[in-house]
Amino acid sequence: MGSHGYLSRIAGPDRTPELNHQLACLLALVAGILNSVGFVAVAFYTSHMTGVTALVADQIVLGNLYLVVVGLLSVASFVCGAMSCAVLFNWGRRRELRGRYANVLLLEGLLMLLFGLLAESLAGSWQELVFVPVLCFTMGLQNAIITKISGAQIRTTHVTGMVTDIGIELGKFSYRNRRQGADPVRGSLPKVSMLASLVLLFFVGGIIGALGYLAIGFAVLVPGALALLLVSHRPLLADLGARAEGHA
Repeated sequence: MGSHGYLSRIAGPDRTPELNHQLACLLALVAGILNSVGFVAVAFYTSHMTGVTALVADQIVLGNLYLVVVGLLSVASFVCGAMSCAVLFNWGRRRELRGRYANVLLLEGLLMLLFGLLAESLAGSWQELVFVPVLCFTMGLQNAIITKISGAQIRTTHVTGMVTDIGIELGKFSYRNRRQGADPVRGSLPKVSMLASLVLLFFVGGIIGALGYLAIGFAVLVPGALALLLVSHRPLLADLGARAEGHA
């Protein structure tokens, strides 16, 4: 199958475990870059809502109102990103569009592209109030779409769940099935391999994001944005072509 055929499938409506894993690999890498850029730029992790919630609680006690506001904005933005994903996805699903997943990836790619090109001009004393909500909204979009695509089997914006699942599978491998006749406990090596690859790519994305931001600033987000636009464009073009034929 040529590159055009693959690009039609990678973010298309017909899913397989292999396609889900391949798309998740790209998204984990992008998430690592986004998360690292957010931290290096404004000392704020934008994918880690558990940590952000804890931060808000701590800063309420310590009396730092500014960080409380930033934290609340980040959680609200992450939620809004996930909500936007649900609206876009269900709008496309109800219309049986091939781009029901791709339209969300398109929005994420466009947000990353605009942010990567314009963020330097927005830097200032209140930059957290601009940067953090945008990055958290993007993370919410991404986490929600891979959740939809994989049937809640894969997350890409944080590694806690993935590391937990790796531990569960390793526990299954180490379990000794002594009782005869009972359903044996067996670990899944493909699942461990898949999860480990996503954790590794998130880590690699973090290194790329940190090094890239220190070298070229927010422009380090542009290649990832272009990659998302690339994988999303074929299903969207197919929908536009079908719509044009319907009006012909």
